[in-house]
Amino acid sequence: MRHKAFVILIAFCALVAVAPRALAQAAGGRARAQRQEVWYSCPMHPEVKSKKPGSCPKCKMDLRAVAAATPKENAPPLKEERAEADAQRVSIPDVELLDQDGRTVHFYSDLVKGRTVAIQFIFTTCTTICPPLGATFARVQKDFGERSGRDVHFISVSVDPLTDTPERLKAWGEKFHAGAGWTFVTGAKPQVDALLRALGASSARREDHSPSVLIGNDAKGQWTRAYGLSMPSQLVKLIDDALEGRLEPTSKEGSQ
Repeated sequence: MRHKAFVILIAFCALVAVAPRALAQAAGGRARAQRQEVWYSCPMHPEVKSKKPGSCPKCKMDLRAVAAATPKENAPPLKEERAEADAQRVSIPDVELLDQDGRTVHFYSDLVKGRTVAIQFIFTTCTTICPPLGATFARVQKDFGERSGRDVHFISVSVDPLTDTPERLKAWGEKFHAGAGWTFVTGAKPQVDALLRALGASSARREDHSPSVLIGNDAKGQWTRAYGLSMPSQLVKLIDDALEGRLEPTSKEGSQ
């Protein structure tokens, strides 16, 4: 009997010694799972997010994986996001970047403030959607003629700042005969990443970057998002609407 009690005591002590370690390992596993959690987002409507692969309820495009994040960093639950899906919340940080001529520019104050702009997202080594995106912008700019650089400004943001130097961006723009009023920007990766997140164009892989064009009239606080491979005439109409203040007013958070 005394021997059995001794065995039970030893087993209890071993359990007490092991339990904290097991709990810590379990907690660590949960933390790792949370850190590795991946969200899926629509390239055209980045406000639409899901924990599972699928299609966008608005445009039916396949959702794409976005950078993993902790729950604290994630957007609100999907139910809340759907309720706000129609409101384009535009936050425009005044990050320091470089244009295609190597000049330092502040994105909001130098390129966007008080202007009507069309913003697209590209990278120079892209061989899929980027050349058509560039060709579409070129046609739209041509349609605006002398108004480009005066009434409307075009901006191409590199999603691959580690590769895209100002010289590479300038050469890429020359392929499409980019004229006055069309600015290409790159810069330090933290600044570019912050800009892409703010504009709803962040993606886990550069190849999955958004094919959208963000069109807005900053002076009136009106913004909309369009498919970057739409017919040029459709983008021209949207830009004309922005110039005339005919876009629906949206939630604009201003520069940061």
